[in-house]
Amino acid sequence: MTRATAVRAVLAVAVLLASVFITLTMSPRLGLDLQGGTRIVLQARDTATVEADRETTDRTLEVLRQRIDSLGVAEPTLTRSGEDRIIVELPDVQDPRQAAEVIGRTAQLTFHAVEGPGTDQPEEKTPDTDPDSDRLTLPDEQGRSLALGEPRLSGAGVEDATAAFDSQGGAGWTVSLEFRKGAGQDWKKLTGEAACHPAGDDRRRVAIVLDEKVISSPQVDPSVGCRAGLPSGATQITGSFSADEARDLALLIKGGALPVPVEIVEQRTVGPTLGAAAIDASAQAALIGAAATALFITVVYRLFGALAAVALGAYGVISYAALVALGVTLTLPGLAGFVLAIGMAVDANVLVFERAREECADRPKRSLRAALTTGFQKAWSAVADSNATTLIAAGLLFFLGSGPVKGFGVTLAIGVVASMFSALVIARAFTEIAANSRFVSDYRGVNGIARPGAVRTWLVRKDPKLFRRSARWLVVSAALVVVAVAGIVVRGVDLGVEFTGGRLVEYSTSRPVDVETARDSIAAAGFGDAEVTTAGDGDLSVRTGKLDNDGEHALRAALAEEGGETTKVRDELIGPSLGDELRRNALIALGVAVAVQLAYLAVRFRWTFAVASVVAMVHDVILVVGAFAWLGRPVDGIFLAALLTVIGYSVNDSVVVFDRVRELWGANRRTPLDTIARRAVLQTVPRTVNTGMGALFILAALAVLGGDSLADFALALLIGIVVGTWSSVFTAVPGALALERSAKAPPPPVPGKGKGAPRGKTRAARRDPLDNGARV
Repeated sequence: MTRATAVRAVLAVAVLLASVFITLTMSPRLGLDLQGGTRIVLQARDTATVEADRETTDRTLEVLRQRIDSLGVAEPTLTRSGEDRIIVELPDVQDPRQAAEVIGRTAQLTFHAVEGPGTDQPEEKTPDTDPDSDRLTLPDEQGRSLALGEPRLSGAGVEDATAAFDSQGGAGWTVSLEFRKGAGQDWKKLTGEAACHPAGDDRRRVAIVLDEKVISSPQVDPSVGCRAGLPSGATQITGSFSADEARDLALLIKGGALPVPVEIVEQRTVGPTLGAAAIDASAQAALIGAAATALFITVVYRLFGALAAVALGAYGVISYAALVALGVTLTLPGLAGFVLAIGMAVDANVLVFERAREECADRPKRSLRAALTTGFQKAWSAVADSNATTLIAAGLLFFLGSGPVKGFGVTLAIGVVASMFSALVIARAFTEIAANSRFVSDYRGVNGIARPGAVRTWLVRKDPKLFRRSARWLVVSAALVVVAVAGIVVRGVDLGVEFTGGRLVEYSTSRPVDVETARDSIAAAGFGDAEVTTAGDGDLSVRTGKLDNDGEHALRAALAEEGGETTKVRDELIGPSLGDELRRNALIALGVAVAVQLAYLAVRFRWTFAVASVVAMVHDVILVVGAFAWLGRPVDGIFLAALLTVIGYSVNDSVVVFDRVRELWGANRRTPLDTIARRAVLQTVPRTVNTGMGALFILAALAVLGGDSLADFALALLIGIVVGTWSSVFTAVPGALALERSAKAPPPPVPGKGKGAPRGKTRAARRDPLDNGARV
């Protein structure tokens, strides 16, 4: 065993032990669909200047969403109820009372000049000839009354707010504020005016007021001259805060003030939106699919495939531990995506094994260890580029998105990092140890990479001329897009209740009704998409899309058959949980992610390859949405998660193909590009087929055995993987060929030479440490 292999083995064992410890000692945070949570109903109130109508309530909802994201509560549900109510559902909240307090605060932050001591009637406006005056008399931190001038600066001028512990100054927990450019000038002017008064004078203080309560009123430092002010554009709020108080204050300031104040009118617990039977069926489907994937990869790659399957199991443990340790909320679609990622994580192993097979076929006398090492080196560029594009998308979705989109970015990033560790550290350590065995090296039928695969052998023998007329493939892809667009136009997209809103009805029954029985009864009445949960003390809450009065009577009658006399206790129209701003932020995040991916691929490859990859991705998205339109399936939050997964899969596939095109073209600069493209596609087809099959086993099990809760998720991904495999070969490659005909850039440099040479190529020629160089 070499030193590098030993280091990988020790690192793999250490990470696995830590992951197992986290898995056994920490509990996961489950979503509303698996465990239920807390439902808080907020009533928006009018102010003297703003009416609590539909528009201001929607704006208030988005501010609340930002606060909840800052609280660390992922996957919440926020909907507008009627004109001026907001329903907030929080999954697995440790302290519902504290969450409700933070959510409900208006957070109107203002900065005032102190005009002197106040009267004996604090918290009231001072007498003023102007009835609209904003002057206040409020007690400071010690209870002394202060007369405050009009607000000179508001929380809208704060760019960032962070909580930190000041150990050097002895101020304890503080909140540091960074002002925007214009607000920084106002702050400088405010502190400059206060500095004109003598030290110790109340008028040298600046009052920071939150919701008409002075939280800090510091004196301007004596070193600051009159009219000079504090030039930094920043300040620090002190006030004997605890750690939690400082963090809450920072997130309130950063999230912004509510457009209108809200009042908590109801708070209760709600049950899970999915029943135990649906959860059990989904878990069984996931286990069967993962086992089928492990069996498939073992059959294809024999011993090395079995070792890769063990590494995939380790990937699952590491990813799950990371999700639990970071407090990511696990929903059923999220867990299904996590299981699917196990199937897709086999991709890096397949790339390495196929490369090693090529080495064994081209140089039969080479040792198994040397072929495996070269396989890892040659596969590195494809693995790095495909995962880098996915990490770029995940990062931008997290930083620019909100709500479920942000959560998806976190899960995606964890999956990418864990899959690379699994393939490049754990699987490599296993396979290198096995390759050192004489038995594994001598018996070529055992190791799984010493002989070329059947698919590759058949393709090499047939050698189909795929791109002799490459334009015809573009015509086929364009025709498919036309059919998909026709479905969107003719049939329309059936947006789910998350996008359109709907109706929330709660019922009380004279006899207890199990929630599973209620779901079955309502589904039998024709409301299969309705979401049924328990609410409060035995009530049943039904959330559905557009529902007229006749439909509501049918719902009540279906429940009455099981629960006896059924009384309607709540009936409200609700807005979409994926509102306009959340959708707009998601589209912006996705657009920026695509643009950055385009730039990255243009730098790493060629601009023609980058444009072709993005066109193929757009092609896949349109086909998946069009297929759901023709099938009449709902487009909801679960579909959104599936679509984001399809986008990542599509770009990943195209990157692998173009990585091989770049390598072959650099080594054969005089060969026509269409010939190079054909060879590249034929050489990467085994990888594409084997990776796709690994994912398809899991998706088929989820679609057939997972029940209605995951059927649409699995269907969208099944369609996406099929069209993604097609487009990476028959859309991206012909598109790149068409663009290259008008491009004037020279072919890429020869591998191992020049600026574009992949790292590690010069090292690939180094002799195997187990090979003494002798030849017979």
